[in-house]
Amino acid sequence: MPVSVPLSALVAALVGAGGTLAVLLSAAKTLGATEAETSSWVCGVFLGVAVTSAYLSIRYRMPIVTAWSTPGAAVIAGFAQGVTMPQAVGAFIVVALLTLLCAALRPLAGLVARLPSGIAAGMLAGVLLRFVAGIAEQAVVSPLLVLPLVVLFLAMRPFAPQLAVIAALAAGLAFALALGAPLPALGDLSFSRLVLIPPEFDLGVLASLGLPLFVITMASQNLTGFAVLKAYGYPPPARAILASTGLASLVTAPFGSLTVNLAAIVAAICTSPEADPNPATRWRTGPFYAFFYFLLALAGASMVAVFAALPPALIATVAGLALLSPLTGALAAAMVDDKHRLAAVATFATTASGASAFGLGAPVLGLAAGLAVAGFARLRS
Repeated sequence: MPVSVPLSALVAALVGAGGTLAVLLSAAKTLGATEAETSSWVCGVFLGVAVTSAYLSIRYRMPIVTAWSTPGAAVIAGFAQGVTMPQAVGAFIVVALLTLLCAALRPLAGLVARLPSGIAAGMLAGVLLRFVAGIAEQAVVSPLLVLPLVVLFLAMRPFAPQLAVIAALAAGLAFALALGAPLPALGDLSFSRLVLIPPEFDLGVLASLGLPLFVITMASQNLTGFAVLKAYGYPPPARAILASTGLASLVTAPFGSLTVNLAAIVAAICTSPEADPNPATRWRTGPFYAFFYFLLALAGASMVAVFAALPPALIATVAGLALLSPLTGALAAAMVDDKHRLAAVATFATTASGASAFGLGAPVLGLAAGLAVAGFARLRS
C-alpha cells in the first residue's frame, strides 16, 4: 500500500475538521449551546462521518468519504438567531428524513436536481458572504492578529491550498498564546460524551432553517460530491449514499449533530491519483479517513475547549478563510448560466441582505425571490 493512502486520508480529515470547525462552533454558539452540547454535536457528527465513510468505501470499493455541510453550519451561524438547540435538533431530524425520502423516492431526488444550479449557488453565496466579509471587520478591530493570518493564508494557497487554512489556524493559535490567551490546561481536557437533546418541531424553524439546510446540503454538498466521484471515474451509488448519510444523520441528530452528507471539497483529496495511482485500490483512503475521524470524535470535547478559549477575532478570521473558496465557487456557479443569471443575482442579494419576513429567514426569501424571477423570465418563452 502506498504511504500516500493514509497520508492523503489524514490530510483530508485535518482539512475537513480543523479547517471548518470554527464555522461549526459559531453555529453552536448562535443556538446557545452549552459546552457539553457543543462537544456532543462535534462528537456525533464526527462519528457519523467515520461510520458512513468506512461503510460506503468498503461496500462499494470506491473512495467515498462524507463530511458535514460547512455551508449548512454557516446558515445556522448567520440566520438562526433566536432558535434554540431543541428546535435546531428538530430541523436536523427533518433534513435527515427528507434525505431518506430522496433516497427512497426517485422523483423527489429528481426534483431537487432540477432546481436551477445558479439559484442554489446564489443562495449559498449569499449565506457565505457575511462570513468572508467578517475578515475585513476583524482586521479593523484586531489588525495585529488578523492581517498576518490573511497574509500567511494567501502565501500558502498557491502551493498547498488544502493546508492553507490549517496553517492559518496553527499560526493563529501561536499568536493567541503570545498575546496571552488563557488556553485550557492538559488536566482540563477530556474525552467526548454524547448528550441527548429532546427535539422540538417548530413550523417556523422548520421552514426558515430546515428547508435551507436541506437545499444547501443537497445542492452544494451531495450533488457536488457526486460530480467529484464522476470526474475521477467512479459511478456514484447515489441512492445508497443518500440512504446511508440520511440514516446516520437521523441517528446522530438527537445528540445535536448537524446533517452528514457526501464530502465535496475534501473528497478531491481522497479520490485523486495523488492518493493512490491505482484507481482500483484507491478506496482504501476511505477506511483510513474514517479511522482518523473516529480519533477526532474522541477528542471532540478537548477541541471544543481549546477553540472556546481562543479570541473571537481568531475564530471569525479562520471561519472566513475556510469559506473563501466555497464563496468563490458559489459566485462563479451563480454566473455561469445566462438564462438564470438574473434570478441567481436576485437570490444572492436577498439572501445576503439578512432580511426576514413572515417568520422566514433570508435564505428562504432568497430562494423564493430567485424562483419568482426565473418564473417571470419563462413567461416570455
